[in-house]
Amino acid sequence: MGALHRGHAALIQRARRLAGTDGCVAVSIFVNPTQFGPGEDFSKYPRPIHADETLCRSAGADLIFRPEVGEMYATDASIIVDEVRLSAGLCGESRPGHFQGVCTVVAKLFLIVQPDIAVFGEKDWQQLAIVRRMVRDLGFPIKIVGHSTIREKDGLAVSSRNAYLTAEERAAAPGFNAALRAAAKKDTPAAVIREAARGIARIPGAKLDYVRLVDSVTLEPARRLDRETTLAAAVFLGRARLIDILQIPARKK
Repeated sequence: MGALHRGHAALIQRARRLAGTDGCVAVSIFVNPTQFGPGEDFSKYPRPIHADETLCRSAGADLIFRPEVGEMYATDASIIVDEVRLSAGLCGESRPGHFQGVCTVVAKLFLIVQPDIAVFGEKDWQQLAIVRRMVRDLGFPIKIVGHSTIREKDGLAVSSRNAYLTAEERAAAPGFNAALRAAAKKDTPAAVIREAARGIARIPGAKLDYVRLVDSVTLEPARRLDRETTLAAAVFLGRARLIDILQIPARKK
């Protein structure tokens, strides 16, 4: 959605490696109105066009697809693409309709650009899982590749919304990932969730949206730790809503 940063650059660079010297790397930049809920920041979402172009060029992109809203959505558009299982919890619970907007616009972008491979960041783990499911269920001939989360030196996941943080909030924000890492050391799913919530509660000014431990594939609540799980959380810190995940390897029984 633009306001690109070095996390996006890492995705472009990964795509460049996958495409090789003979392939083409395309970057879609589109601030999608259908994935913003009431009161969310669509009109204020940053749109630094020239900075985005510079980053794309330096990271190895061959072209940018940057349509206008009127080109993507007819005024009487009446078709949506919706995923109804993986989107039920986590950010889907907090932001009703968000993933309808994501699925619809990603499906449209796939149909227009027709890529062989698409690279998505793993910080948005639920989004990645939903896109993979959509591609599988609708038969898109596209390979979906996840790329690991890019972080600042202090552990904060790189995000366009980090720009909303004040100096004090930015100083406190690394406590988010630290809370997840401390929680991941616990021995039961319930203890993991409790410790994560306690750690987040100690962050000055933070308001917990959700914290969940889920199966990394199905996104169902994790009942055991003997298969890979994902600890996912969202917090409000000032004007910013931050999300992060931590994957916990399967533990021996």
